[in-house]
Amino acid sequence: MHEQMQHTVDPRPLGGTGLLTSPITLGTSSLGAGTSAGDPGEAAAVELAQAMLHGPYSLIDTSNNYAKGRSEAVLGLALAKGGTAEGRSVVTKADQDPTTGSFDRDRVRQSFEESCGRLGADQLQLLHLHDPYSITFEEAAAPGGAIAGMLELKEEGLVDAIGIAAGTVSLMRQYVATGAFDVLLTHNRFTLVDRSALPLIEEAAEQGMGVFNAAPFGGGLLARGSASGAAYAYSDSPPELLEWVARIESLCTEHGIDLPTAALHFSLRSPLVDSTIVGLSSTKRIDQLEQARQTEVPPSFWEDLDKLGTPPSTITD
Repeated sequence: MHEQMQHTVDPRPLGGTGLLTSPITLGTSSLGAGTSAGDPGEAAAVELAQAMLHGPYSLIDTSNNYAKGRSEAVLGLALAKGGTAEGRSVVTKADQDPTTGSFDRDRVRQSFEESCGRLGADQLQLLHLHDPYSITFEEAAAPGGAIAGMLELKEEGLVDAIGIAAGTVSLMRQYVATGAFDVLLTHNRFTLVDRSALPLIEEAAEQGMGVFNAAPFGGGLLARGSASGAAYAYSDSPPELLEWVARIESLCTEHGIDLPTAALHFSLRSPLVDSTIVGLSSTKRIDQLEQARQTEVPPSFWEDLDKLGTPPSTITD
């Protein structure tokens, strides 16, 4: 049994939603991957999910399609087995039909129902429209489209708030401009080596939207370092990006911190970001994250980082 913490760390409002979040939100994109009902892998995944639900942070982030639905299923088992500590909850995302790619009003509602069934819930605090790449924005905004489906769920009281979650900045700006959404979730585009989402985040904040910034480590490179040659944002890291990261590592050494701590704090320190989403694969990672969060990064580090100029991002949109 996991010890229930009395309070979440540093609670703060999620934009104008009325919901509370923490500086870090725990991501579950790989939770339960490769497991089956009743096998040992599922039991281990449920244990990790319980640690998340009783850990120091308010929100656990999942999605209808994470690990082909197993992420939500594992979280549902953990919720049924041990509940949550006070102030913790799961937020999820509506996804396109995995077979047909359909993503209209009916699919949004079906995705919502599938998620609620796995999580053992009747309603949700927050539901994102997730990666609407199988449709055009015009299709999403048309009568009977995905946006209409999201708004219906909110109007019917089945969800308290709705968000838009994707990567492509130009597409995300169209969704934000509708004024329909309460929350923005962007990823890989506001990090030590990419600032392309900043205008998008600024627009969302000006509208009073809550802002999640996901993947502060760029999917691996900013956690493992330049010598690893790890990918950034699902793509191979070119030599100029690896060289840039090596220069940041040198700055980190000069200022007595490590690269992952700097990468995490780049997002944490922004007044525009309500919560930074970090994926987990082990229970010990929760303690490591909290230790990194509490590490003080000298102001002089940020001054020296700015002197490096514009980073060579590999993302074009």
